[in-house]
Amino acid sequence: MTDDFTSRELRVVNKRVHRLGLALNMGLNAEGLSAALERGVNYLFWTRFRTGSLVPVLKQALARDREKYVVATGPTFGYFRGSVRRGCEAALKTLGTEYLDVYQLYWLGKTAAWSEGVIEELVKLKAEGKIRAIGVSIHDRERAGRLAEDSIIDLFMLRYNAAHPGAERDVFPHLEKRHPNVVAYTATSWRKLLKKPGRWDGAPMTAGDCYRFCLSSPHVDLVLTGPANLKELEENLAALDEGPLSADETAWMRKFGQVVHG
Repeated sequence: MTDDFTSRELRVVNKRVHRLGLALNMGLNAEGLSAALERGVNYLFWTRFRTGSLVPVLKQALARDREKYVVATGPTFGYFRGSVRRGCEAALKTLGTEYLDVYQLYWLGKTAAWSEGVIEELVKLKAEGKIRAIGVSIHDRERAGRLAEDSIIDLFMLRYNAAHPGAERDVFPHLEKRHPNVVAYTATSWRKLLKKPGRWDGAPMTAGDCYRFCLSSPHVDLVLTGPANLKELEENLAALDEGPLSADETAWMRKFGQVVHG
């Protein structure tokens, strides 16, 4: 099956994913998670915070068809090799699974360190089959560009939206050498893009506009959404049916993003 706007082959784990990935820590309840899974959402970004009620639904889904789902998670702090391993093994136990698809360091340079010990531990976890891909989230775009060209990182979770398109300059040109996967997040710029600024005459962007903006980039494999309820989930999924942005839509959203950014 070839890639289309709503699904893509995620190379680093050799699984097809819905291009709207689900962040499970933004308020969606168990009913909402079940609905998302039924709609084909299968990239699941899980943390221990605000997700306790979702764990039974997630565990059941993984028990039914583990190869269908991509689970991405990481240690709360990734400064040392011991904490990296403990975080992995704790997640495996909590979710009742033998492996994690993507195991990532959060906010590299702030709550995690790309040190020799951490790298060695990630490589060991991968060799042991406990993780399938090594990922990071990172705000330092210039460093992300260097790591995209030369590192063992399989997947980058990057801030990318109409108000903050800097990855187009600092990261995307560096993907060609190794082709790591890219997950965009903060698509709505923490909801700033959903509000009309004082200097803007027209309507603001919708959440669906924000996701389509991200996914219209050929360098973005999927974008995270964090719906607080079932209604928001359905609206976000429906927006993707509109497909990639037109040239006029792209120009409008970029102009709006510049105004929001100030």
